[in-house]
Amino acid sequence: MGKIRAFFMTLGVIFFALIVFTITKVLFLPETSITGNKIGVVRVEGVISSSERYIKLLNQLEKNKSVKAIVLRVNSPGGVVGACQEIHDKVEEITKKKPVVVSMGSVAASGGLYISVPATKIVANPGTITGSIGVILQTYNVKELADKWGIKVVTVKSGKFKDLLNPFKEPKKEDLKVLQELINDSYMQFVEAVAKGRKLPIEKVKEIADGRVFTGRKAKEIGLVDELGNFERAIEIAKELAKAPDAKVYEVKPKKTLLQKLIGEETKETLSTIVRILNGQVKSFNLMYLLN
Repeated sequence: MGKIRAFFMTLGVIFFALIVFTITKVLFLPETSITGNKIGVVRVEGVISSSERYIKLLNQLEKNKSVKAIVLRVNSPGGVVGACQEIHDKVEEITKKKPVVVSMGSVAASGGLYISVPATKIVANPGTITGSIGVILQTYNVKELADKWGIKVVTVKSGKFKDLLNPFKEPKKEDLKVLQELINDSYMQFVEAVAKGRKLPIEKVKEIADGRVFTGRKAKEIGLVDELGNFERAIEIAKELAKAPDAKVYEVKPKKTLLQKLIGEETKETLSTIVRILNGQVKSFNLMYLLN
Protein backbone atom coordinates (compact mmCIF):
# COMPACT_ATOMS: atom_id res chain seq x y z
CA MET A 1 0.00 0.00 0.00
CA GLY A 2 2.87 2.35 0.82
CA LYS A 3 4.43 1.88 -2.64
CA ILE A 4 1.08 2.47 -4.39
CA ARG A 5 0.47 5.58 -2.36
CA ALA A 6 3.97 6.88 -3.15
CA PHE A 7 3.42 6.14 -6.86
CA PHE A 8 0.20 8.16 -7.01
CA MET A 9 1.74 10.98 -4.99
CA THR A 10 4.59 11.14 -7.50
CA LEU A 11 2.12 11.26 -10.40
CA GLY A 12 0.25 14.04 -8.62
CA VAL A 13 3.41 16.10 -8.18
CA ILE A 14 4.34 15.63 -11.85
CA PHE A 15 0.82 16.58 -12.98
CA PHE A 16 0.84 19.70 -10.78
CA ALA A 17 4.28 20.71 -12.10
CA LEU A 18 3.05 20.35 -15.70
CA ILE A 19 0.06 22.61 -14.98
CA VAL A 20 2.28 25.28 -13.39
CA PHE A 21 4.73 25.09 -16.29
CA THR A 22 1.95 25.41 -18.90
CA ILE A 23 0.28 28.41 -17.20
CA THR A 24 3.67 30.11 -16.73
CA LYS A 25 4.55 29.58 -20.37
CA VAL A 26 1.20 30.86 -21.63
CA LEU A 27 1.00 33.90 -19.37
CA PHE A 28 4.52 35.09 -18.75
CA LEU A 29 6.99 33.98 -21.40
CA PRO A 30 7.49 36.62 -24.11
CA GLU A 31 6.70 35.98 -27.76
CA THR A 32 9.56 35.26 -30.12
CA SER A 33 10.93 38.64 -31.21
CA ILE A 34 11.66 39.53 -34.83
CA THR A 35 14.76 41.60 -35.48
CA GLY A 36 15.26 44.10 -38.28
CA ASN A 37 12.68 46.02 -40.27
CA LYS A 38 9.07 44.89 -39.90
CA ILE A 39 5.70 45.21 -41.59
CA GLY A 40 3.19 45.33 -38.77
CA VAL A 41 -0.15 43.55 -39.17
CA VAL A 42 -3.39 44.19 -37.28
CA ARG A 43 -6.55 42.21 -37.99
CA VAL A 44 -10.00 43.77 -37.59
CA GLU A 45 -12.53 40.95 -37.69
CA GLY A 46 -16.25 40.69 -37.04
CA VAL A 47 -18.66 43.39 -35.88
CA ILE A 48 -16.82 46.39 -34.42
CA SER A 49 -18.41 47.06 -31.03
CA SER A 50 -15.41 48.71 -29.40
CA SER A 51 -12.23 50.43 -30.58
CA GLU A 52 -9.96 50.02 -27.55
CA ARG A 53 -8.11 46.84 -28.50
CA TYR A 54 -7.51 47.99 -32.07
CA ILE A 55 -6.27 51.41 -30.94
CA LYS A 56 -3.84 49.73 -28.52
CA LEU A 57 -2.43 47.49 -31.24
CA LEU A 58 -2.10 50.36 -33.72
CA ASN A 59 -0.40 52.50 -31.05
CA GLN A 60 2.05 49.68 -30.44
CA LEU A 61 3.00 49.55 -34.11
CA GLU A 62 3.03 53.32 -34.49
CA LYS A 63 5.58 53.73 -31.70
CA ASN A 64 7.78 50.82 -32.83
CA LYS A 65 10.53 52.38 -34.94
CA SER A 66 11.43 49.05 -36.55
CA VAL A 67 7.88 48.84 -37.99
CA LYS A 68 8.20 50.63 -41.32
CA ALA A 69 4.61 50.16 -42.53
CA ILE A 70 1.35 48.67 -41.31
CA VAL A 71 -1.11 46.33 -43.01
CA LEU A 72 -4.64 46.53 -41.62
CA ARG A 73 -6.44 43.31 -42.51
CA VAL A 74 -10.16 44.16 -42.48
CA ASN A 75 -12.77 41.42 -42.50
CA SER A 76 -15.75 43.19 -40.98
CA PRO A 77 -19.31 44.25 -41.87
CA GLY A 78 -18.85 47.37 -39.74
CA GLY A 79 -20.23 48.23 -36.34
CA VAL A 80 -20.95 51.01 -33.87
CA VAL A 81 -20.45 54.50 -35.32
CA GLY A 82 -18.27 55.89 -32.53
CA ALA A 83 -15.91 52.89 -32.47
CA CYS A 84 -15.49 52.96 -36.25
CA GLN A 85 -14.75 56.68 -36.17
CA GLU A 86 -12.07 56.25 -33.50
CA ILE A 87 -10.29 53.56 -35.51
CA HIS A 88 -10.62 55.70 -38.67
CA ASP A 89 -9.01 58.67 -36.91
CA LYS A 90 -6.15 56.53 -35.60
CA VAL A 91 -5.42 55.15 -39.07
CA GLU A 92 -5.44 58.68 -40.47
CA GLU A 93 -3.02 59.81 -37.77
CA ILE A 94 -0.58 56.98 -38.45
CA THR A 95 -0.51 57.62 -42.22
CA LYS A 96 1.23 60.93 -41.50
CA LYS A 97 4.16 58.98 -40.01
CA LYS A 98 4.30 55.67 -41.91
CA PRO A 99 2.35 53.94 -44.71
CA VAL A 100 -0.84 52.04 -43.86
CA VAL A 101 -2.14 49.51 -46.38
CA VAL A 102 -5.60 48.05 -45.96
CA SER A 103 -6.13 44.47 -47.10
CA MET A 104 -9.85 43.78 -47.44
CA GLY A 105 -10.93 40.22 -46.78
CA SER A 106 -14.29 38.64 -47.60
CA VAL A 107 -16.25 41.61 -46.26
CA ALA A 108 -15.13 45.18 -45.58
CA ALA A 109 -18.43 47.01 -45.76
CA SER A 110 -20.01 50.03 -44.07
CA GLY A 111 -17.89 50.60 -40.93
CA GLY A 112 -15.32 48.20 -42.39
CA LEU A 113 -14.97 50.62 -45.29
CA TYR A 114 -15.09 53.65 -42.98
CA ILE A 115 -11.98 52.56 -41.07
CA SER A 116 -10.22 51.78 -44.38
CA VAL A 117 -10.64 55.00 -46.36
CA PRO A 118 -7.86 57.05 -44.69
CA ALA A 119 -5.24 54.39 -45.48
CA THR A 120 -2.35 55.09 -47.83
CA LYS A 121 -3.51 52.29 -50.13
CA ILE A 122 -6.48 49.92 -50.17
CA VAL A 123 -6.24 46.42 -51.65
CA ALA A 124 -9.32 44.22 -52.14
CA ASN A 125 -10.04 40.84 -53.66
CA PRO A 126 -12.21 40.92 -56.79
CA GLY A 127 -15.00 39.24 -54.82
CA THR A 128 -14.68 41.29 -51.62
CA ILE A 129 -18.01 42.73 -50.48
CA THR A 130 -17.57 46.41 -49.68
CA GLY A 131 -19.45 49.69 -49.93
CA SER A 132 -22.71 49.84 -47.93
CA ILE A 133 -22.12 53.52 -47.20
CA GLY A 134 -24.87 54.52 -44.83
CA VAL A 135 -26.23 54.46 -41.29
CA ILE A 136 -28.85 52.23 -39.72
CA LEU A 137 -30.76 52.39 -36.45
CA GLN A 138 -33.09 49.56 -35.45
CA THR A 139 -35.07 48.43 -32.44
CA TYR A 140 -38.07 46.22 -31.71
CA ASN A 141 -41.58 47.49 -31.03
CA VAL A 142 -43.65 45.20 -28.82
CA LYS A 143 -46.54 47.49 -27.96
CA GLU A 144 -49.22 45.26 -29.53
CA LEU A 145 -47.83 42.20 -27.78
CA ALA A 146 -47.68 44.04 -24.45
CA ASP A 147 -51.28 45.26 -24.87
CA LYS A 148 -52.43 41.72 -25.68
CA TRP A 149 -50.89 40.33 -22.51
CA GLY A 150 -51.91 43.26 -20.35
CA ILE A 151 -48.37 44.44 -19.76
CA LYS A 152 -48.11 48.11 -18.79
CA VAL A 153 -44.84 50.00 -18.65
CA VAL A 154 -44.50 53.12 -16.52
CA THR A 155 -41.97 55.64 -17.89
CA VAL A 156 -40.75 58.62 -15.89
CA LYS A 157 -38.57 60.96 -17.98
CA SER A 158 -36.97 64.38 -17.88
CA GLY A 159 -37.92 65.42 -21.42
CA LYS A 160 -40.33 64.39 -24.15
CA PHE A 161 -37.58 62.85 -26.29
CA LYS A 162 -35.87 60.92 -23.47
CA ASP A 163 -37.56 57.62 -24.45
CA LEU A 164 -37.04 57.72 -28.20
CA LEU A 165 -37.82 54.30 -29.70
CA ASN A 166 -39.36 53.04 -26.48
CA PRO A 167 -40.39 49.51 -27.58
CA PHE A 168 -43.63 49.75 -25.56
CA LYS A 169 -45.10 52.75 -27.40
CA GLU A 170 -45.78 53.66 -31.01
CA PRO A 171 -43.17 56.18 -32.19
CA LYS A 172 -44.56 59.63 -32.97
CA LYS A 173 -43.71 61.57 -36.12
CA GLU A 174 -41.69 64.09 -34.11
CA ASP A 175 -39.71 61.22 -32.53
CA LEU A 176 -38.86 59.80 -35.94
CA LYS A 177 -37.92 63.28 -37.17
CA VAL A 178 -35.35 63.65 -34.38
CA LEU A 179 -33.91 60.22 -35.15
CA GLN A 180 -33.81 60.92 -38.89
CA GLU A 181 -31.81 64.10 -38.24
CA LEU A 182 -29.40 62.01 -36.18
CA ILE A 183 -29.09 59.49 -39.01
CA ASN A 184 -28.60 62.22 -41.62
CA ASP A 185 -25.78 63.86 -39.67
CA SER A 186 -23.94 60.55 -39.16
CA TYR A 187 -24.53 59.72 -42.83
CA MET A 188 -22.90 62.97 -43.96
CA GLN A 189 -19.92 62.28 -41.69
CA PHE A 190 -19.51 58.96 -43.50
CA VAL A 191 -19.79 60.59 -46.94
CA GLU A 192 -17.27 63.27 -45.99
CA ALA A 193 -14.83 60.68 -44.63
CA VAL A 194 -14.98 58.66 -47.88
CA ALA A 195 -14.62 61.78 -50.02
CA LYS A 196 -11.59 62.97 -48.03
CA GLY A 197 -9.88 59.60 -47.72
CA ARG A 198 -10.41 58.53 -51.32
CA LYS A 199 -9.97 62.04 -52.76
CA LEU A 200 -13.37 61.95 -54.44
CA PRO A 201 -15.92 64.76 -54.93
CA ILE A 202 -18.68 64.63 -52.30
CA GLU A 203 -21.36 64.61 -55.00
CA LYS A 204 -19.77 61.55 -56.60
CA VAL A 205 -19.70 59.77 -53.24
CA LYS A 206 -23.37 60.61 -52.64
CA GLU A 207 -24.27 58.89 -55.92
CA ILE A 208 -23.01 55.56 -54.54
CA ALA A 209 -23.80 56.19 -50.85
CA ASP A 210 -27.29 54.73 -50.73
CA GLY A 211 -26.42 51.57 -48.81
CA ARG A 212 -25.65 49.45 -51.86
CA VAL A 213 -22.76 47.00 -51.81
CA PHE A 214 -20.06 46.43 -54.41
CA THR A 215 -17.60 43.72 -55.31
CA GLY A 216 -13.94 44.56 -54.97
CA ARG A 217 -13.68 44.80 -58.73
CA LYS A 218 -16.52 47.33 -58.95
CA ALA A 219 -15.12 49.22 -55.96
CA LYS A 220 -11.83 49.67 -57.81
CA GLU A 221 -13.71 50.96 -60.85
CA ILE A 222 -15.48 53.67 -58.83
CA GLY A 223 -12.45 54.64 -56.77
CA LEU A 224 -13.12 53.02 -53.38
CA VAL A 225 -10.05 50.78 -53.61
CA ASP A 226 -6.68 51.15 -55.34
CA GLU A 227 -5.76 47.65 -56.41
CA LEU A 228 -7.08 44.11 -56.63
CA GLY A 229 -5.10 41.50 -54.76
CA ASN A 230 -4.84 39.31 -51.69
CA PHE A 231 -3.17 39.75 -48.31
CA GLU A 232 0.24 38.84 -49.70
CA ARG A 233 -0.07 41.57 -52.33
CA ALA A 234 -0.91 44.08 -49.58
CA ILE A 235 2.28 43.06 -47.77
CA GLU A 236 4.27 43.59 -50.98
CA ILE A 237 2.79 47.07 -51.43
CA ALA A 238 3.58 47.93 -47.81
CA LYS A 239 7.23 46.92 -48.36
CA GLU A 240 7.37 49.02 -51.53
CA LEU A 241 5.92 52.09 -49.82
CA ALA A 242 8.25 51.66 -46.85
CA LYS A 243 11.25 51.00 -49.10
CA ALA A 244 11.97 47.95 -46.96
CA PRO A 245 12.00 44.92 -49.32
CA ASP A 246 13.49 42.62 -46.69
CA ALA A 247 11.08 43.53 -43.90
CA LYS A 248 9.52 40.66 -41.95
CA VAL A 249 5.82 40.32 -41.20
CA TYR A 250 5.11 41.12 -37.56
CA GLU A 251 1.51 40.50 -36.49
CA VAL A 252 0.33 41.89 -33.17
CA LYS A 253 -2.64 40.45 -31.32
CA PRO A 254 -4.56 41.46 -28.19
CA LYS A 255 -3.20 39.90 -25.02
CA LYS A 256 -5.64 37.32 -23.74
CA THR A 257 -6.66 36.97 -20.14
CA LEU A 258 -6.29 33.63 -18.35
CA LEU A 259 -10.06 33.12 -18.72
CA GLN A 260 -9.89 33.70 -22.48
CA LYS A 261 -6.99 31.28 -22.82
CA LEU A 262 -8.70 28.57 -20.78
CA ILE A 263 -12.24 28.72 -22.24
CA GLY A 264 -11.71 30.47 -25.58
CA GLU A 265 -12.61 33.94 -26.85
CA GLU A 266 -16.09 33.08 -28.15
CA THR A 267 -17.20 31.46 -24.89
CA LYS A 268 -15.88 34.42 -22.92
CA GLU A 269 -17.76 36.90 -25.12
CA THR A 270 -20.97 34.88 -24.77
CA LEU A 271 -20.70 34.81 -20.98
CA SER A 272 -19.91 38.54 -20.94
CA THR A 273 -22.99 39.30 -23.04
CA ILE A 274 -25.22 37.22 -20.75
CA VAL A 275 -23.91 39.10 -17.71
CA ARG A 276 -24.51 42.48 -19.38
CA ILE A 277 -28.07 41.47 -20.28
CA LEU A 278 -28.77 40.36 -16.71
CA ASN A 279 -27.36 43.65 -15.42
CA GLY A 280 -29.48 45.67 -17.83
CA GLN A 281 -26.42 47.05 -19.63
CA VAL A 282 -27.48 46.12 -23.17
CA LYS A 283 -29.00 49.17 -24.82
CA SER A 284 -32.16 49.00 -26.90
CA PHE A 285 -30.47 50.46 -29.95
CA ASN A 286 -27.17 51.65 -31.35
CA LEU A 287 -26.30 53.91 -34.25
CA MET A 288 -24.47 51.62 -36.67
CA TYR A 289 -22.27 51.77 -39.74
CA LEU A 290 -23.25 48.18 -40.48
CA LEU A 291 -23.93 45.99 -43.49
CA ASN A 292 -27.56 44.95 -43.22
